Amino acid sequence: MGACNCGNLAQELTKLEKGDIHGYAMQRHGDWNEQLIDYCPTSGYPMDLMITRMLEFGLTTSDLAHLERLSDPEVLAEMPAEKRHSLSKNKKEDVIFYMISWSKLLRKNWLRENEIPQEKKIVVVLL
Repeated sequence: MGACNCGNLAQELTKLEKGDIHGYAMQRHGDWNEQLIDYCPTSGYPMDLMITRMLEFGLTTSDLAHLERLSDPEVLAEMPAEKRHSLSKNKKEDVIFYMISWSKLLRKNWLRENEIPQEKKIVVVLL
């Protein structure tokens, strides 16, 4: 639980050690997806407190569930067909590729939602 897809992200966002994350997870049943289904921000369980900290970064429980399984249909649609059908959970290269694809999707969505009017665009000229 502390070294899988969500566990690695949890380490980065919360600065907790993988052993601590695993220990928190073992206080209840299930993998990340089951823990996310059972998530209650007021439970007081360490795992729920950790998930709350991750959500404070703008993630959703759905984002985390999809990350664990590399399964978000919108993220997968950003990938070449041959790659999206060959992803393996917890395979470092595949997780990195998924995260890069996810970041491209987030950027594309942000640009679409925050279109800058033409008169405010800055032109950069390289000499």
